Amino acid sequence: MPPSVIFYISGHGFGHAIRQIAIINALHALAPALPIVVRTAAPEWLFTRPTCGASVFLAGETDTGVVQIDSLRLDVGESVRQARTFVGRFDELVAREAALIRANSGRLVISDAPPLACAASAAAGVPAIVCANFTWDWIYRDYSEQPGVESLVAEIGRVYSTASAGWRLPLSGGFETIDPIIDLPFVARHGRADLDPPGIRRAVTLPPDRPLALVSFGGYGLHQLPLTRLDCLEEWDIVLTTRGSATVTVPRGVHVVTEEELYGRGFRYEDLVRAVDVVITKPGYGIIADCVANDSAMLYTSRGRFAEYDVMVREMPRYLRCRHLELEAFETGAWNAALRILAGLPGPPERVPTDGGQVAGRMNAG
Repeated sequence: MPPSVIFYISGHGFGHAIRQIAIINALHALAPALPIVVRTAAPEWLFTRPTCGASVFLAGETDTGVVQIDSLRLDVGESVRQARTFVGRFDELVAREAALIRANSGRLVISDAPPLACAASAAAGVPAIVCANFTWDWIYRDYSEQPGVESLVAEIGRVYSTASAGWRLPLSGGFETIDPIIDLPFVARHGRADLDPPGIRRAVTLPPDRPLALVSFGGYGLHQLPLTRLDCLEEWDIVLTTRGSATVTVPRGVHVVTEEELYGRGFRYEDLVRAVDVVITKPGYGIIADCVANDSAMLYTSRGRFAEYDVMVREMPRYLRCRHLELEAFETGAWNAALRILAGLPGPPERVPTDGGQVAGRMNAG
């Protein structure tokens, strides 16, 4: 196998995979003959449903992230326990992953942001780059009341220090043990430019002349959305997406778009983000970047105790129109008042580049 670039991607949520796909595609466009290998526990369909320039997909756990109870709640104690167990197996795991890197002729490893990738690349004699907006030692440091956190954070930071560089994305935290640091623009997905938002709406059978809000909660989903209790349906239509057949009965004004239908018509999720007025979500890097790139507003609710959340709440008003919705209001369907306020907000004070995928692709190709 010719020398390859190997991407180690966290399976925690979908955002890590989505932004690295953008970088992979930019790299593939610049170097079509370059083998690109993906190592991740994220579902393979994330990489095969859209166009993805990776040539090899290797499923496997690369980190433990945090343990989600549902989209909006996490288990701190279990998150730390699983991370400690995983790091405690590093000798075994590093040997396995170093062998994988050698077997795939790795010349460069990109980590978003499993520390295991850095340890394995060091063992294989291959440089590693941490390309992310946070590091896991920074996340776990916030759980200092849990047993063993201090040693866990120290070990993860030590492993990150073996990386050759950190390519830091906006809305960041951590990176204290990585040097040098290069700051990148937002890695974001852009909706297609050949249709305006009403044109996209018509193409996917959404009303072209009603205010639309897209409910977006990533791969974990919610046990129940308050669809029958929504107080906003006189003024707003609501859009949901699903994989497979849409079997749920929804009120008038709620539209369910299956992902098979969306992609079958030549569209992608970011086209829906561009087509709607508001995205209702929890703050995460991927959906924030999508809203910034496609000039969509965000109505967000809390996402549990996760250090990244505070950074995003503080920083994102610079880049997009946004409004907080209390978790109780979200769960009871009391959305209308916040949507009204959000619709009247002025545009964000900053317009920032969203071509981080192309920037990182060029850096990888070099």
